[in-house]
Amino acid sequence: MFKRDKLPDDTWIDYDRSWIASDAATDLLAQLTEELDWQERPLMMFGKPVMQPRLITWMGETPYKYSGQTLPSVPITGILAELTASVSEACGVPFNHVLGNRYRNGKDHMGWHADDEAQLGRNPTIAALSLGVRRRFALNRNKNKRQKRHYALAHGSLLVMGGACQQAWRHAVPKMAKVEHERINLTFRLLKGPPGWREPLRDRAEPATSIVHPGLSEPRR
Repeated sequence: MFKRDKLPDDTWIDYDRSWIASDAATDLLAQLTEELDWQERPLMMFGKPVMQPRLITWMGETPYKYSGQTLPSVPITGILAELTASVSEACGVPFNHVLGNRYRNGKDHMGWHADDEAQLGRNPTIAALSLGVRRRFALNRNKNKRQKRHYALAHGSLLVMGGACQQAWRHAVPKMAKVEHERINLTFRLLKGPPGWREPLRDRAEPATSIVHPGLSEPRR
């Protein structure tokens, strides 16, 4: 069952710590590790290519451009097609792109960023499925860095970011030196157009929306 955190700036986080049962999540982790095409790719940072401190894979009908790289279109098939359909139903959003990040140990990490690419439109809803060792997911508010949230993402959990989260907050998966085992995160997005697409001005002015999931419990403040 999702539990909702309502954050400042019209932002919300929904979290279901056992969206997939533990045994099924373990089987899924093994399947994804074996079947998907995991790659080590560079990102552009300060004008220079830097290898990402993790492995990635992706599928989506539309190319996705972020951090100086463009992921070409790859049809969503097999197990990722099944997962995309299930997560879309759970979140009430027709996701059409999935990006996988594979953290081989606690040295692999994700730096501070926001998923604010124009392709995603204003106030996108983004879902993240976690499999494997528990890792910390951190958020910082742009207006006040002292305002933070942390989630220990459990094996089989589903976290959903919504409202103005990508405009008002940043998030990261920090290093955890003592972690020795793997984690896979699958992030589901709805790309509204190809690289270079811009949302019409009238849509940019719309307020953040609040999606209500079936079985959503009372919000935590």
